[in-house]
Amino acid sequence: MNALQVTHLAVDDDSAGQRLDNFLFRHLKGVPKTHVYRIVRSGEVRVNKGRAAADTKLQAGDVLRIPPIRVADRPADSVAVSVPGRTFPVLYEDDSFLAIHKPAGVAVHGGSGVSSGVIEQLRKARPQAACLELVHRLDRETSGVLLVAKKRSALRALQDQFRERETGKTYLALVKGIWPAKLKVVDLPLHKYLLPDGERRVKVVEATHPDAMRSVTLVKVQGTAREMAVGKDDNMQTGASLLEVTIKTGRTHQIRVHLASAGHCIAGDDKYGDFEWNRALAKSGAKRMFLHAWSLRVKHPVSNAELTFVAPLPDDLKFMLKSFDAAIWASY
Repeated sequence: MNALQVTHLAVDDDSAGQRLDNFLFRHLKGVPKTHVYRIVRSGEVRVNKGRAAADTKLQAGDVLRIPPIRVADRPADSVAVSVPGRTFPVLYEDDSFLAIHKPAGVAVHGGSGVSSGVIEQLRKARPQAACLELVHRLDRETSGVLLVAKKRSALRALQDQFRERETGKTYLALVKGIWPAKLKVVDLPLHKYLLPDGERRVKVVEATHPDAMRSVTLVKVQGTAREMAVGKDDNMQTGASLLEVTIKTGRTHQIRVHLASAGHCIAGDDKYGDFEWNRALAKSGAKRMFLHAWSLRVKHPVSNAELTFVAPLPDDLKFMLKSFDAAIWASY
């Protein structure tokens, strides 16, 4: 599409359930993804005459307004050709969907300065696949279970489960300090905002805030270390807790902000964490944030059978538990 005037597109049944950004990527061939995100953020893209976020789920019959866009003269598939094909460890696969173990450091999709992500690389590695769509997302820094639909019907059914909060998502997080055993629920509204440079951030706000989103996180302590070794700096010998965290709402950076707001930031978190502790952890060999999407429970989109997928704790996180009881190692 090379539109120099306002264009209107209707969402058909096959595209129902797709994210707005992914829909635009498919229809605006040759337009840089950074530009697509820019026109969405600015409100130039409208869904049923209203503003919409990039992660808005489209419904059949929705009408999109797309502003005039000039596409540079280049092959329509030039961006796709530059995407490297990549496979990921498969935890489960059938005709409807697959569950993969996403590594840390890889975005789930391209955009906002990232040329490609898991879904683009997976599509390149599986050119014969008629449909590969993200069911949900994980932060770039987070590893763990990620679902990819192979059929539109499966995409809609699985996303309905996430929307209706019928799934069970449990993360493992290593946090600074000894988490209070009695603190099992964090129920604090969150607000998403942008820094002056355009980087996304989230903060806790009052429930009366006009953009407050109710956010609920359940916490279970799995182990504690009274003194966690983080190198040679005795001043940084501190307690730490390994938590199983279940989210009842899927807000951006929810776990990171909720745990930090309780005074127990996640190890290695460069946005909401303790920077001095992170520096000490890095010197001891820690390479990234300790947040892992460990377990995911869903119902099969066809059979309705309950399925649970588990992504074992990666070695680059597991070594950080050396100060914990040996039984912790065996559990994950």
